[in-house]
Amino acid sequence: MSLADRIETYREYVSEWLRGLYHGMISHPAYELIEKEAEDVEDEFMLACFPDVFGVPSPISYYTAELLPYLTDEFEAWERRMWDRESLIERKGQQYHF
Repeated sequence: MSLADRIETYREYVSEWLRGLYHGMISHPAYELIEKEAEDVEDEFMLACFPDVFGVPSPISYYTAELLPYLTDEFEAWERRMWDRESLIERKGQQYHF
């Protein structure tokens, strides 16, 4: 193995290591934060559209029922997530470092 090959191998190794370091320190936590924020916004939207699921009367539920065929997959996942109180409290607690 020549010196040029060893230098190139070393540069590739350092480059891969730096990409992993950048992803682990900067981009990954940002992606997690963005995903959690998007999920919170989706939860708020679904709760505004379908409050009857939790017994909160809503005068607009007749109109938002028309959205249900388009939001079926999201609705089921949202409903499961909302009824699982441990995960909801745990997620909200993480935001405030409890």
